[in-house]
This record gives sequence, structure tokens and C-alpha cells, in this order.
Amino acid sequence: MAQLFAGTSGWAYPNWRPDFYPDKLAQKKFLSYYATRLNTVEVNFTFRQLVKETTVQNWIQETPQHFRFSVKAHQVITHIKRLKSTADFVPRFLSTIEPLAAAGKLAAVLFQLPPNLKADPGLLQDFLATLPRSVPTAFEFRHESWFSDSTWDLLRASKAAVCVAETETRTTPDVATAEFAYYRFRKPTYTAEERRAMLERIGQHIAAGRSVYAYFKHEDTPEGALYAAELLNRAQSPTPS
Repeated sequence: MAQLFAGTSGWAYPNWRPDFYPDKLAQKKFLSYYATRLNTVEVNFTFRQLVKETTVQNWIQETPQHFRFSVKAHQVITHIKRLKSTADFVPRFLSTIEPLAAAGKLAAVLFQLPPNLKADPGLLQDFLATLPRSVPTAFEFRHESWFSDSTWDLLRASKAAVCVAETETRTTPDVATAEFAYYRFRKPTYTAEERRAMLERIGQHIAAGRSVYAYFKHEDTPEGALYAAELLNRAQSPTPS
């Protein structure tokens, strides 16, 4: 059943106390508390290091069954090798997060491409062919040359999602290419009107049978977490205002 998963890109922020985390909550309990208010998180530190199995097992134990983790792909894949000659490293990276998939807690793997990587349909097609179809994936394109029907068609063929990234200077076209939708809301603040528009866009995906993963920017201030909590509450309300 399609549903909304909303959260932030990270959770280990002491400055979120007391507006999001209780004032005296120990940092080691942040994730378990976070999971009482939000139902997904995007893990970004996997971009720079391979996560240990003990860490993943702790995440699984500290979150309820319905909770989901999205994981950013390692920089070796996207920024160093730039999607080329990754046949050895991709399986190594995916093996580190396999326990999340086995526990039913893997939302998606996010491949965030470098801003200076221009559109290359052949490169994308070859890379997509190396990914297991069982792994849900999303792609964030940060060079506008990728914003074309040829890109969307390649993603549809592999059932990979477009990561709709929204920043102060650029927004990815909101195109559906997978069985789920993936949003990264990167602006530091959002007006009430903008948040209502988010809910409408998300509602259209849900009505079409696509679950939605929506991640707000992680900052030293708790606005992103509070936006995510509000979004969940309004989506679950029978008469959202």
C-alpha cells in the first residue's frame, strides 16, 4: 500500500534539542527517539565510508519495523569513478547495506551525481545494467543537461526513480519513473504555501499507488525535522489544512 515516508538527511544533531529532541535526551538515544516521530531517514555518511555491519544492526534494532533507511551511494561510485568501471565496488558497497534490505528497512539507494557530470545516456544505461533489479535506486542529477526524456526513459526501463532535488537555485523536474517517488527538499526554509504544495504533489503520487520518500535538509537547527513531522501529520489527517 502506497504511503508517505518523511524525514531528514541525518539525525545526530544535539542542537535539535529542545525543539525536536527532549532537552536531556542522550545522543545515543537520538535515533530511537527520532523513529517515534518520523518514519524514514537518509544516511549521508555512507558517501565517504563503508558502514560497519554492527552499525547497521544497531540501526535495525533501534527502529520499529515500519521504519525505512535510504542510503547515499559511496563517492567512489559517483564522484571518483563517475559511474565507470564500478563492477567491483558496487557489490562491495551494496553488501554493507544488505542487512537493511533483509530486514525490510531499505527504502532506496541514492546515487547523487557530481554537478560537473554532464548528460551521457550511454554511461547511464551501462551503469544501470550493473545494478541488481532487487535494489530500489534513485538518481539525483545536478547538471541540467540530464533533464530530458532520454534520461527519464532509461530510468523507467530500470524502474529507478528520479530524485527530485529542490534547492534555492534549481529544482529537478518532477517526473515519475519508478514505483516510488523520491524528494530532497534542500531549501533552508519553506513557507506555509510551499508546504501545502508539497502535500498536494505527494498526494498525487500516493493516489497513483507510489510510496513517497521525502527528506528535508539536515542542519544544526531543527526546522527540517519539524517540517517532516508536520508533513506526516498533515498527510495522516483526514482533513489536512
